[in-house]
Amino acid sequence: MANFTIADIKALREQLGTGMVDTKKALEEADGDVEKAVEILRLKGAKGNAKRADRSTSEGLIAARELDGKVTLIELACETDFVAKNERFTALAEKVLDAASAVSADSVEAALAAPAGGSTVEQVISDDAAIIGEKVELRRVRTLSGDSFEIYLHKTNKDLPPQVGVVLAYTGEDAETARAIAQHISFANPSFLSRDEVPEADVEKEREIVTEISRNEGKPEAALPKIVEGRVNAFFKQVSLLDQDYARDNKLSVAKVAADAGLTLTGFARFKVGA
Repeated sequence: MANFTIADIKALREQLGTGMVDTKKALEEADGDVEKAVEILRLKGAKGNAKRADRSTSEGLIAARELDGKVTLIELACETDFVAKNERFTALAEKVLDAASAVSADSVEAALAAPAGGSTVEQVISDDAAIIGEKVELRRVRTLSGDSFEIYLHKTNKDLPPQVGVVLAYTGEDAETARAIAQHISFANPSFLSRDEVPEADVEKEREIVTEISRNEGKPEAALPKIVEGRVNAFFKQVSLLDQDYARDNKLSVAKVAADAGLTLTGFARFKVGA
């Protein structure tokens, strides 16, 4: 009879984030020796990493770190919410964030190549994924420079780690308004800081679409330019942060709120798990 209990299975599963069946089998094979069971699970997991390569990773967490006048934001993804809230997974995220912020990584490739504990981030993720028993991937990385930052991490579920993360870079002294704007970004999901950053090809495509829509609606040809321009401006209010209506007062634009607070917004990044 195997020398372990249901409580041992539960404790090891919570420690590693492994599945119930795999954990029980490993303890059986190790005759209750926890250290040996961990090694068994690690070896088994390493073989399974390749098999899991095509699985989807719709869960995970967002984390951020400020270091030397820069902030690095990451999305670390996994398959299930059980793993997302597991201590081993959250500890892995901290290791990845430490390494990525140390080299100011601004891409997944740069972060994966970063040194981490005598190895690389890529290898550390692979090793932990082998133990966890799920596909784990570093999906996104962004590093911002700036004078001041507001970091806003939002939990959509109290039992899970942050699922939405925003970093706002700015100049000025009003940290309270900067935080409110960061919260606005988490809700409104702009794609660009200003309309000047929107690619011209995107603007022209939108102009073509709204022109066609307006014609199909039977709008007078003479009125089309004004109607189209209004709809293109509405497009800018969707994608450009400074053009957006402020979430706390839709009579004001974000640009107006920032200006009134003496803030100059210089950049932002927003990640949402699985989006």
